[in-house]
Amino acid sequence: MAEIKTKAAAVSVDDFLEAVEHPVRRADGKAVRAMMERVTGEPATMWGPTIIGFGSYHYKYASGHEGDMCRIGFSPRSASLTLYVGGFPEYDGMLARLGKHKRSKACLYINKLADVDVALLEEIVTRTWMTSADVDHCTVC
Repeated sequence: MAEIKTKAAAVSVDDFLEAVEHPVRRADGKAVRAMMERVTGEPATMWGPTIIGFGSYHYKYASGHEGDMCRIGFSPRSASLTLYVGGFPEYDGMLARLGKHKRSKACLYINKLADVDVALLEEIVTRTWMTSADVDHCTVC
């Protein structure tokens, strides 16, 4: 079985964020970090080389694949700010009001925070954090 690359890393979150080239993405990353720390009460931790995560949980699939992952996280990627907030169907109505974004099963992609309702985004993050305590599968892997 291949080694899991996305695991908690002893890398400075501050250094990682300071190294983000795009100034808006860097500032938005710092703002999302502060919001997620406030919502979760957990310190930011690097997971792999590019994910900033909060909290952790252990998952195990029927196939035997298992590991540990952050309960919630984000990454200030070059194309967008990617938030790992799960694929919960009850978010459909909230996402319709969020503002300019894209999504996949477990990710929310935002070009810049100025494009979205930040208070609504915080509500989504809060709900994900509260709901993720009961999740037994990895939505980030």
